Amino acid sequence: MTQNYKDIIKPKLTERRYIHSLCVADEAVKLAEKYGCDKEKAYTAGILHDIIKDTPKEEMLKMFDDFGIILTGVEKQAPKLWHAILGSEYIKRVLKINDDEIISAVRYHTTAKAGMTLLEKVIYLADFTSADRDYNGVDDMRQFVMQDLNLAMQEALKFSVIDLAEQGKAIHPDTLNAYNEVFMNK
Repeated sequence: MTQNYKDIIKPKLTERRYIHSLCVADEAVKLAEKYGCDKEKAYTAGILHDIIKDTPKEEMLKMFDDFGIILTGVEKQAPKLWHAILGSEYIKRVLKINDDEIISAVRYHTTAKAGMTLLEKVIYLADFTSADRDYNGVDDMRQFVMQDLNLAMQEALKFSVIDLAEQGKAIHPDTLNAYNEVFMNK
């Protein structure tokens, strides 16, 4: 099944995004092994997490309509979040994946949310720390993720909230809820 997903995503993504998806899948398996998560689910969610990312905006808008998805005000203003919302529906409706945990891991890999499962955390952090990532601070994030999953979630969410605030962008309520949860449970 793994190769089938590679064949499915390759024509839908740029070469750079395809390589990123492979890197996230590999990182997800590594984190799944370390933290006791289902490796097959981690690989599947990792390989599929950006399946809609390179879809043109007009096509995404049509998909929202076709799938009956109504975006919140924050989501309308943040097209970078659209691929996660649509990707989760796409893998459910088109690829016929019926594993709610995989669907949810794809859905929340950009925003996170309160009450995340182990698989959701693994995919969120694998996307943050995959081998192809090169943002300022990625090496620290890679250390955190290998040290302690909850510490890594705190650092990743703090990074995201600060980054969005510094850019003057709205912060999705799911991100704020996840942030508040990890810092209240410190």
